[in-house]
Amino acid sequence: MERHRLLHSRSTLTPGLPGRHRGFSLVELAIVLIIFALLAGGLMMTLTTQQEIQRLSEVRRQLADIREALLGYAVANGRLPAPANPTIASGTAGAGLSDDSFMNTSGGLGVLPWATLGLPETDPWGQRFTYRVTPGFADAIGANTIPSFPPSSCLPNPLPTQASFALCSNGDIKVTDGSADIATGLPVIVVSHGRNGLGGYGRNGIQRPGAFGDELENANDDNVFVRREQNPNFDDEVIWVPLPILMNRMVITGRLP
Repeated sequence: MERHRLLHSRSTLTPGLPGRHRGFSLVELAIVLIIFALLAGGLMMTLTTQQEIQRLSEVRRQLADIREALLGYAVANGRLPAPANPTIASGTAGAGLSDDSFMNTSGGLGVLPWATLGLPETDPWGQRFTYRVTPGFADAIGANTIPSFPPSSCLPNPLPTQASFALCSNGDIKVTDGSADIATGLPVIVVSHGRNGLGGYGRNGIQRPGAFGDELENANDDNVFVRREQNPNFDDEVIWVPLPILMNRMVITGRLP
């Protein structure tokens, strides 16, 4: 009898003993899953942020290479390259080639002639670089169009024989920060349309719609462009060749005066 009471007492005092082998409850499992989800989400955000930082660094390196390639082309040929036709799809004849006839109809606006310059076709987000050149800096040396763009007083005599422009030549491209001018009289400018790619041309030769505000200014048909700090509505990267640097290279290499 005493032994029976002792066993009964033990079973009463430790009713949860068998429960030690039940595992986690549903509430505990839910908490664990939530924690894992938060950790995974944070990790994904970190990886995405790192990827975008890498792409931004890469596009800036590309733009620096493009500027040097343009200067090298000018030194070798006495002029800047004409733009490539943006509507020609990759793998099609003429894609990525400097096109004088296209420049004459587009006013100097197109995409970077990547094939002519031996450069990658697109930025890290898969869009071609928009390219705008003052036509008088990219036409044939013998075209004698030097007086046809500002300043009108630029009438060198004799005309340059090793370049399509003169030391007194000026470009027709302007850059603003969205309100005030940053640079004027530029010969050439290049734009990456950033992560969203709005306004840029893809490999298929189709322009991505939806650009607005300052991004639209970098995607329309005029000679005004915007460079400013990035924000949720603006992720373009813009570079240009300053006129003094271009002239200095041309003088050093004997292309000018």
